[in-house]
Amino acid sequence: MNYLKREYLKINNPLSKLKSKKRGTGVGQNIGFVIFGGVLTLLLLGNVIGIFPRSIITTLFSVIIFSIVAVGYCLLLGYAGLASLGTAGFIGIGIYSAYFAMERWGLTFSVGLILAVAIAIAVGVGVGFVSLRIEGIYLAIITLGVSEILVYVFKGISSTLSLTREHRKLFFIDLTQTQMQRIIFFIGIVALIGLTCLTKNLMNSPTGRAMTAMKNSTAAAQAFGVSLLKYRLLAFVISVMYAAISGVIYFVYIGSFMTTENLLTLSTSLNILGAVIIGGTKSLWGAFFGVFLIYGINDLLKSYVPFFAKNGDIMTIVSGVLIVLIVMFYAGGLAQLVGQIRAKARLKKAERRLANGG
Repeated sequence: MNYLKREYLKINNPLSKLKSKKRGTGVGQNIGFVIFGGVLTLLLLGNVIGIFPRSIITTLFSVIIFSIVAVGYCLLLGYAGLASLGTAGFIGIGIYSAYFAMERWGLTFSVGLILAVAIAIAVGVGVGFVSLRIEGIYLAIITLGVSEILVYVFKGISSTLSLTREHRKLFFIDLTQTQMQRIIFFIGIVALIGLTCLTKNLMNSPTGRAMTAMKNSTAAAQAFGVSLLKYRLLAFVISVMYAAISGVIYFVYIGSFMTTENLLTLSTSLNILGAVIIGGTKSLWGAFFGVFLIYGINDLLKSYVPFFAKNGDIMTIVSGVLIVLIVMFYAGGLAQLVGQIRAKARLKKAERRLANGG
């Protein structure tokens, strides 16, 4: 009986959870993400040698790109407690930075990436200052307004984007379209795993705990010396920067972006929000799975199932119903559901060992 009690307390005691998190910090907590990156790289190599078709790789690339955005949004919403509906406009920062750097000015991918990061930092700081005065749904509306302004300015500059053959350069190396796409795909994997590991370490650091305190109670956080200015600016800068980086990688991979109306809309921002809510606002693995449900399964079903190809809006309905169910029964997303299943499994295992006299 004492053994069962110890197992129960190990599962449900907050102090034991805190200790387990401390043991998981450092290099060990990132091993899973690195292995995941290795699997993605193997899938890319499978496409190179002809095992996997291009359609699957294109869908997988979309999941990688939007997962980068979702990772930044997890930090913003799940830890800092700041809502944003400006994701589409922030992605547009990266798209148009890459276009101007590579097509208009004849520079390289790296220059476009640096330009996107610089603009993203400036926008993130501006929105972060606004968040000091406005919170909740009003902040979400403000970010939506910022996004619409950005998109309007972008479309006013140029509504038809493309990279010509002579401007497909990566670090001053001229590449074919296929070569460029394969290298950019790998860069997307490296960016996803690198930024995810960085975000995970940040979440488990004093910065992450300060953001959580700020989310739970701004008054209490300030009483303990947490600077709202510092951590809100940091949260928004990281979120906007991740979105801009994903926009650069996405545009260079596609090479031709005939119209921005399909991506730079409110639906993109809502899809990212929905993916994070489905997976769990504090779970990076949950964010990956949520993005896969919203984008990956949708594209695969449309490509290989005729019914969904003819009725593409069905998946939108399914995603909406799934979000409603998750919010109603599992506020922590699918990560909470998985956590409860694992806890019950451990408890049953303890009961069996007790019954067997272990």
